[in-house]
Amino acid sequence: MNILLVEDDSRISNFLVKGLSEIGYHITLAESGEIAREMVGLYEFDIILMDIMLPGLDGIQLTQIIRFKKNYTPILVISALNSPDDKIKMLDLGADDYLSKPFHFEELISRIKALTRRNRLSYENESQLISCGNLTIDKDLHKVTQNGSEIEFSPTEYKLLNFLLENKNKVLSRTQILHNVWGINFDNNTNLVDVYISYLRNKIDESEHKIIHTIKGTGYLIKD
Repeated sequence: MNILLVEDDSRISNFLVKGLSEIGYHITLAESGEIAREMVGLYEFDIILMDIMLPGLDGIQLTQIIRFKKNYTPILVISALNSPDDKIKMLDLGADDYLSKPFHFEELISRIKALTRRNRLSYENESQLISCGNLTIDKDLHKVTQNGSEIEFSPTEYKLLNFLLENKNKVLSRTQILHNVWGINFDNNTNLVDVYISYLRNKIDESEHKIIHTIKGTGYLIKD
């Protein structure tokens, strides 16, 4: 699970990064609202843990920006502000849950699980078929077909193609692709994305029309 932690207090962030990492979660720390805004624009996260009282861009403004951009990643507010008015305000602005400091670590884990489960169920109710031209992915079966004929992909190739199709008609940078398919800790200078794109192109028939487009100096675009 990829978690964005927005927290400027190093005592709390160190505690959370250590604790959440130990149970297998991948944590990206943003120590200001400005950094968090940039991270949300570049990467996809399963959940955002957000403090309110941040230097510069605060949690209230950041939540408004995230929702204005139609980003519906679950937001769990973790704040020392614990009045009903504070909680109502954040929930009305688009936060999904609110946990007052100090808190029990186990309660935080339970709330993270509940929010991500709810979000996942929401996605699962959506169509499991994604198409681009004559290419279709059945996400339930992890099956890719083109003009009705099945194409076999390795797990990483499938994950890459699925990510591209889920973001059809959007230009994706190599860094975005690398983060979402291989994880954020990969070296951004690697040519892994280009290599795997070539693998996809070798398996997909683009004789009728081009499906995967290279955007020079940026990354890739898949479109009908």
